Amino acid sequence: MKKIKYILLGLVGLFCFLLIWGLIEPYIIDIEEEVAVIPNLPAAWQGKRIGLISDFQYGMWLDNTPTVRRSVAKLIEERPSVVLISGDFIYHAFKGADPEIANVVDLVRPLPEANIPTYAVLGNHDYGMISLDTPPKENLAARLKAALEDVGIEVLENQAVELPQPGNSGDNLSDGNTNSFYLVGIGSHLANKDEPKDAIAQVPSTNPRIVMMHNPKSFPALPANTAPVAVAGHTHGGQIRLPSTPEWSWLALAKNWEHIDGWSHGYGASGNKLYVNRGIGFSDLPIRLNCSPEVTLFTLQSQSLEVGE
Repeated sequence: MKKIKYILLGLVGLFCFLLIWGLIEPYIIDIEEEVAVIPNLPAAWQGKRIGLISDFQYGMWLDNTPTVRRSVAKLIEERPSVVLISGDFIYHAFKGADPEIANVVDLVRPLPEANIPTYAVLGNHDYGMISLDTPPKENLAARLKAALEDVGIEVLENQAVELPQPGNSGDNLSDGNTNSFYLVGIGSHLANKDEPKDAIAQVPSTNPRIVMMHNPKSFPALPANTAPVAVAGHTHGGQIRLPSTPEWSWLALAKNWEHIDGWSHGYGASGNKLYVNRGIGFSDLPIRLNCSPEVTLFTLQSQSLEVGE
């Protein structure tokens, strides 16, 4: 009986430790340094960096606002040439959407104020969708988009835009020539707004590009060899998982997601490569376990360079 008692006490202690750590870990930012190899990358972009953050889920109970604010501050400190935000700014905003929109926009406003070109796509929560059965709230998404663009963050929906040359405010572009570097932003998958083929078709076939989406499920629709680097969020990296096992995590098992964290292998068409950011906020529970909030910094390299050079 004593042995069983000690085992039960040990299990209770382990559960309490994991619960406490799960409440602490959301405030520990993981800075992931990655290399993004992009064919035909212009010399002006060689070695430059692009930052990525995602999934604030602002408005959820015990939302992770301090970590959003610190992540933005970290990006300003690092000063990448571009910052990408891959959706789910708000949680659901069923009531009082305007204050939630205003507050989350204030969190990211420092990026354009620091003269860092910043681009975003919207996620399912930005349409008020918490399940597949929830109809998208077009007005909510439109108000969020307008508020972001009012502070200088360009929101893309199935659009390709030429990125400003590094070190410029956004007016100095490459006149659409072969040195033009494009960003392709894809609309929300669950809101039935994603048109990956139409979006990527706006980029000349020989021009370098990076593709941003919210949901990784938009990725397989991209034609082969059109997205050498694509980025997404949505999955929260599984949120609660065993160490080094993202595919065996709470959200991965609950949602049946094909890929939820880091670089994908064998997902999507040949020649395309996807990176999934773990995001900052939460789904359902304000806990992260073995899944710290992520700020990703990609160093750009041309195809002719080896990773690590």
